[in-house]
Amino acid sequence: MHQQTLTDGDRSRDVSALCLGTMFFGTTVDEQTAFAILDRYVEVGGNFIDTANCYAFWVDGGAGGESEQVIGRWLRSRGIRDDVVVATKLGAGPREPALPYDAHNREGLSAEVIEDQAHASLQRMGLEHVDLLYAHADDRQTRLEETTDAFGRLIDAGDVGLVAASNHTTWRLTLARRIAEERGRPRYAAIQQRHSYLEARHLREHPPDAIQLPITPELLDYARSTVDLAVLGYSVLLSGAYTRPDRPLPEDYDTPGAPARLATLDKVAAELDATPNQVVLAWMMGGDPPIIPVLGVSSVDQLDECLGAADLHIDQELRERLDEA
Repeated sequence: MHQQTLTDGDRSRDVSALCLGTMFFGTTVDEQTAFAILDRYVEVGGNFIDTANCYAFWVDGGAGGESEQVIGRWLRSRGIRDDVVVATKLGAGPREPALPYDAHNREGLSAEVIEDQAHASLQRMGLEHVDLLYAHADDRQTRLEETTDAFGRLIDAGDVGLVAASNHTTWRLTLARRIAEERGRPRYAAIQQRHSYLEARHLREHPPDAIQLPITPELLDYARSTVDLAVLGYSVLLSGAYTRPDRPLPEDYDTPGAPARLATLDKVAAELDATPNQVVLAWMMGGDPPIIPVLGVSSVDQLDECLGAADLHIDQELRERLDEA
């Protein structure tokens, strides 16, 4: 499987161009199935596993931490800790679990939260260190100096390899990276935002009310201008809506421009003898800059379909048709 390099200028790790998301492992995806998916992913050369401390508190019976626990048990049973890059996140879990969850009820990115939650994640996974730790969502109530210093102390202690951001606007990401550099702290090495071939209406909601933020042209322009910022996209396949008749487009994605874009996607997929899902993934990975898709699958068969995108080439003419639809 092709790889990309994550780096903050001083430290680096090579990761697979397709990242395995594990959001529902331990809740809606049972442990036996989760282990089978993880086994298949590493069997074909994948090494980049993504989770978060809050996965998946919103599911019936979920409290958060279930995904990390499953990953920890799988790593211990397989004995391959050094062969994989484990990424987790903190800062987006509910601050008050008894209250409705929204953008104003998140644990945030204070030094206390970062230290406590990072060590809680390590304990749940049974790890001495995590390879990549995300600020899961921006926290405008905490000074960026406090956040970057807290992440830096975790790296200095050997608890964390690299740090990254998710659900941040481009200007806040840029500011955080500049402040970290000025203070001699590690810069965010990656940014993970919501992204797919179709655009959703709700992603135009502005912070601080927005919970999920999209990859924007401005963010891609910024990433192209620097050599040490990887871009990842999540929710890339819209829960199967591109290929499954029983999964209609989510309401937010059912926009006036969607039918023409979907028709072009289907035509390109037919020409390439590929599935629309594979074309979406290849379109992301082959872009400028390349985007690492975070796969959300619930079976080995779904994973195998996604893996078929790894060697799918979209030439310039096809890419222009997809982009201009």
